[in-house]
Amino acid sequence: MAGVGEAHLRTDSTPLLSVEGLVVEFPAGRQGVVHAVSGISFDVLEGETVGLVGESGCGKTSTGRAIMQAPRPTSGSVTLDGTDLASLDAKSLRRIRPDFQMILQDSISSLNPRRKVKDIVARGLRVWNRGSRDEIDAKVREVLDAVGLDPEVVGSRRPHQFSGGQCQRICIARALVLDPKLIVCDEPVSALDVSVQAQILNILRDMKERYGLTLLFISHDLGVVKNVSDRVIVMYLGKICEVGSPDVLYANPAHHYTELLIESIPHPDPSARSRDDLFGRTAVDPPSPIDPPSGCRFRTRCPAAQERCRDEEPQIREIGPGHFVACHFPVERSANAAAGPGGDIAGE
Repeated sequence: MAGVGEAHLRTDSTPLLSVEGLVVEFPAGRQGVVHAVSGISFDVLEGETVGLVGESGCGKTSTGRAIMQAPRPTSGSVTLDGTDLASLDAKSLRRIRPDFQMILQDSISSLNPRRKVKDIVARGLRVWNRGSRDEIDAKVREVLDAVGLDPEVVGSRRPHQFSGGQCQRICIARALVLDPKLIVCDEPVSALDVSVQAQILNILRDMKERYGLTLLFISHDLGVVKNVSDRVIVMYLGKICEVGSPDVLYANPAHHYTELLIESIPHPDPSARSRDDLFGRTAVDPPSPIDPPSGCRFRTRCPAAQERCRDEEPQIREIGPGHFVACHFPVERSANAAAGPGGDIAGE
């Protein structure tokens, strides 16, 4: 699974966001170095929503934070609208920060508990002197109304007076208020119940159409990602293993790890086989990112692993129109195979 290569990068158009050779490593004391992200590349076109999925510890959040330059990546380039963010000094980076914003997973703790909602949302406008007092107030009311909150009711309240779903709406409004080119959504609905998830996803979809947003949507929930994404990137242990449109990828996963993720989506059929029946070797714990396996990083859990997988790292290659996989022995499946269970979620 540990894929390398750039076959999946699109050369027929200029992307808004281009990530090339991104490496993120963290010191782990005497244990060595945590290889959180190991040389991945991908792009996001303007107006597109790209989903980044994988199990906990695969490097999704580290990738999102590296794009935000918080902290800066160990190596590699992150180019936003023609500007390499990784090469900018602190002053130049601060100047361009309004162009890319982030929605964090823990919405409640990401809001200042001492500030009123209207001041939290207006903070960026005031820092960057975006208009007069009346213009700032009007913009704050606009974005709060856009995310389904009554500005007259919520404006003077503080974060502790709201539910998790309402706090996430406030975070979306805060991200929108500066009219960014790119928003990185880091697990924005994982802490919410299903009904509230659907509401937040509908808001993001509406905001994308209304403001022409470009989104990088990070999640471990494949059902959610299928619902919102134009393109899906699957990660495992710091590497990209598969890239494709959600319809193709969910109906015909080519990588054994992607198939595992799709089969793990809960569904109400008690007669369905468990994952231990289908993939007995996946029950083992994932390898440590401090000492990842040689060759294909998924080989220690893959039912199709062979000697070549240990010795040779697979290259990302195209196996169908817009469908790319990094696997020596991809899953063979009929092009007419039905999508796996759990492909839809509430609210779709």
